[in-house]
Amino acid sequence: MRQATTAPEISHYDYIIIGGGTAGCPLAATLSQKYHVLLLERGGSPYGNPNITYLSTFGSALSDLSPKSPSQRFISEDGVINARARVLGGGSCLNAGFYSRAGPKYVSSVGWDGKLVNESYVWVENKVAFQPPVRQWQSAVRDGLVESGVVPYNGFTYDHINGTKIGGTIFDAAGRRHTAADLLEYANPSGITLLLHATVHKIMFKTRGLSRPKAHGVIFRDALGKKHKAYLRRGEMNEVIVSSGALGSPQMLMLSGVGPSEHLNAHNITVVLDQPNVGQTMMDNPMNAIFVPSPVPVEVSLIQVVGITRFGSYIEAASGENFSGYRSSRSDYGMFSPKIGQLSTVPPKQRTPEALEKAINSMNALDAAAFRGGFILEKIMGPISTGHLELRTRNPNDNPSITFNYFKEPEDLQRCVNGLKVIENIIESKSFSQFRYDSISLPALLNLTASAPVNLLPKHDNISVSLEQFCKDTVMTIWHYHGGCQVGNVVDQDYKVIGVDNLRVIDGSTFNYSPGTNPQATVMMLGRYMGVRIVNERLAKEESNH
Repeated sequence: MRQATTAPEISHYDYIIIGGGTAGCPLAATLSQKYHVLLLERGGSPYGNPNITYLSTFGSALSDLSPKSPSQRFISEDGVINARARVLGGGSCLNAGFYSRAGPKYVSSVGWDGKLVNESYVWVENKVAFQPPVRQWQSAVRDGLVESGVVPYNGFTYDHINGTKIGGTIFDAAGRRHTAADLLEYANPSGITLLLHATVHKIMFKTRGLSRPKAHGVIFRDALGKKHKAYLRRGEMNEVIVSSGALGSPQMLMLSGVGPSEHLNAHNITVVLDQPNVGQTMMDNPMNAIFVPSPVPVEVSLIQVVGITRFGSYIEAASGENFSGYRSSRSDYGMFSPKIGQLSTVPPKQRTPEALEKAINSMNALDAAAFRGGFILEKIMGPISTGHLELRTRNPNDNPSITFNYFKEPEDLQRCVNGLKVIENIIESKSFSQFRYDSISLPALLNLTASAPVNLLPKHDNISVSLEQFCKDTVMTIWHYHGGCQVGNVVDQDYKVIGVDNLRVIDGSTFNYSPGTNPQATVMMLGRYMGVRIVNERLAKEESNH
């Protein structure tokens, strides 16, 4: 790893990868085995940052709003506070660690080669996936799921199968996080150049005398703002590959002149290719949770158990003081933090530091016991509702404007309601009884969750009467947003950008549907999978030319 300030003004490579995230790291490691790869990451290193490394500090990186934070806050136009990664290893440095594969149906529906998919998952798992230690609270949720009819119980498995299971985690037995950056251990050191704090401003295209625009390099700036150019070496198979995530990849294409021409013209961006689908069909899986205060202490746990229902909702759970958030410092509230905005849908006019301050103060006034417990959440599959992304500025460091349109499609709302009903059954189950106060009724729990002072949305009274209203009022993100450069719309089956040459997008922005219960395993797998395919195709072509 080197700082981008050390880079020459002009350099040449076989592959230039924009984004050292969940897909970019495995992709770069694989391509470096045979070719010279430049991996450009706008953030810093995850190594040595305790907020990233330890399970016990989960949430700290998300609530760090400094410019050097590995997490960049964004608020969608729906009013849900969200985060995008700004660090080597991408979202795998910030997430709750759950590791679970996509189902076989998903794999065949997107046309991947099942054998190579399985080999690629194993390649990832050998470095970053572990079996979690399942303690009392998670066991109670697991047994409650089975008692509530989410069957069969499938034990510990990475596979996506209906019923209840224990999934994998990227936290090892000592509670240390392993991220996509660890997959760079597979890289050939002489084949890879990895630059940190390297912000790509645009992809360069050749157009003169060509029937189609052709990517031939990138312009990036280092931490001091100095401009560098990296070009592709001569060779028809050399490529620029965008792996900047569901927000970064459509944004990068637009900044480079590939996008809806009217929108690009409005920002004075020279149109290289009028591509109206860039930034369309943005999706984020809505997450809704019920907080359950516990009369007895609970372990600190992130997502371990999942109930995969037949109606299209996934039930997961997390617990402990870092989650519901009470800490001796009383300064942060884990996933309930007003600063992260989990459980905090903030109307645009109320997104002020004062409003957050007020919420934090009202949290501080609560008794410590109010924060002992955990929450059971449901995330709907898909989703079916879609939105769109647009540029706000021409600065690649600025967030674009994103609308997800949560619950626009009635089927999404119905799945949320069905998921909440299962959560209610778990809370009422015999298995879970030791972790709930008999005196707090289910409607009271719903009202308690909805009225948590972190949520600054105007509330509907007695929300427990309508689960539909509860879904809409307490919608959160679980950071599984995707779309914007989808296969079939923006890229073809080989992830090549339609209408231009020597350019691919390989990351979650290409998904039409979020894979499995949690996408990170599949995003890492895709980086490896496409790396192997690109190398194999290239070797085959080079042989046939001899």
